[in-house]
Amino acid sequence: MITIGLTGWGDHDSIYTTKEAGKQKLTAYGRLFGTVEVDSMFYAVQSKRNMEKWTAETPSGFRFIVKAFQGMTGHSRGKIPFDSEEQMYEAFRLSIGTMEQAHKLKAVLFQFPPWFDCSKENVAKLREIRKRMEEVPCALEFRHQSWFQPVMRERTLKFMRDERWIHSVCDEPQAGTGSVPTVEQATDDELTIVRMHGRNESGWQSANQPNWREVRYLYRYNTQELEEWAERLRRLEQQSREVFVVFNNNSGGDAADNARELMAILGQPVPKLPGEDEPRQLDLFEF
Repeated sequence: MITIGLTGWGDHDSIYTTKEAGKQKLTAYGRLFGTVEVDSMFYAVQSKRNMEKWTAETPSGFRFIVKAFQGMTGHSRGKIPFDSEEQMYEAFRLSIGTMEQAHKLKAVLFQFPPWFDCSKENVAKLREIRKRMEEVPCALEFRHQSWFQPVMRERTLKFMRDERWIHSVCDEPQAGTGSVPTVEQATDDELTIVRMHGRNESGWQSANQPNWREVRYLYRYNTQELEEWAERLRRLEQQSREVFVVFNNNSGGDAADNARELMAILGQPVPKLPGEDEPRQLDLFEF
């Protein structure tokens, strides 16, 4: 089964076509897609109250992919707003507890930074994290090319299988060591995650610029590219029972349109946008 969604639910203006949908975005979003990536957790461990609210606002079959807090992936370079790593992980586990109990947590996504290379130290770090997370399904995404160099590719995939890491397969610009190729291999029989970052090579290199959020994921997939990915997803579906796809090309507002087009290409029902079922009011001045 292939389930398609977006990164976050707040920045996709094209799908909130009524005033009501704009006020209750997650509720409206949940009628259109079966999953979402909670990227706000990366910036701050969310309160239990927020997680309870979001869980309640989505249908029973809806599933969340929660992005791991940046202190857990090394993006904050050791600076964390907790007294210890143990306290950080305890707070994170408490935060996701509501979604776990409601059976709406699909996985926690650990996306590591471009400087997290393939080394003994970092392999040990991955083992430590996986132990801390216990039975929580965890997905792994690299941003350093060394993990998938020809000499390391199969060893990396075997490590992920052995340590119970779900593979987060990426479509992203090929922009040197700070990017990884698309590796069309599952490491878990139950789940594979695919993240569609776009292919804006120049924008990908802009992480240290003030406006990087506006350009890094500025890309719109064309129909041919989506058709190629539909075939990839069908192949991945033969390796994992479920494939969850998240569009992250948000900079130009293209993610939702691309996701809905891919759903159509795959032959999935594409729910109507808010207000599309409402009868059009006759313009009194129309003749």
